[in-house]
Amino acid sequence: MAGADPSAVMAELLSRHGRTFAEDIDADVAADTAEAMFRLLVFATLASARIRSSAAVQASNALFKEGWTSPAAMADSTWEQRVQVLNQHGYARYDESAARTLGESCHYLLETYDGDVRGLRDAADHQRDREHALLLEIKGIGPVGADIFLREAQAGWDELIPYVDARTRTTARELGLPGDPRRLLDEVEREEFPRLVAALVRSRLEHDVDEVIDAAAHR
Repeated sequence: MAGADPSAVMAELLSRHGRTFAEDIDADVAADTAEAMFRLLVFATLASARIRSSAAVQASNALFKEGWTSPAAMADSTWEQRVQVLNQHGYARYDESAARTLGESCHYLLETYDGDVRGLRDAADHQRDREHALLLEIKGIGPVGADIFLREAQAGWDELIPYVDARTRTTARELGLPGDPRRLLDEVEREEFPRLVAALVRSRLEHDVDEVIDAAAHR
């Protein structure tokens, strides 16, 4: 398995997991709309907890189905309403705290960025390190949440390319792919890079690195 050809590993990885999490929550991040970036921030908040990413996707989509697709709309909902939706859609363990966090973060976004997550990018002068720092000031977004957001946001925010967090770089090396972000970027077209990074994340979460290598060796 260790001798699997990197190009075959890449093909197998993308075949299995080549889908961004933004696609799962219907967020057109490449278009960089206010709604898309808010959807992504909500997902990053929910996915930060010790919970399966599929549960975070389910809970996020349930919130959006209620029409809470902007900080203003989410802030207009009650804590009880958010708790009920989260509880009924795979997020029961953290429903009360997450409902409170989302309310607080939406009020912060309204006060700080006039309800538009893209205002954070402007406040950071499109500097990735500053964007990371400003994300940490949002309730519910810690280092893990910031990584989740920025990994996916690079589909629309060019200054982030190539964004690969430390754990994802480790997964790339385990697969025999370049661990250096810029070398990894050389392996695919720019527009496919967010999908590659998401595929690496999914492989880590699914614990199927060995399976990917084995399947690649038999392609």
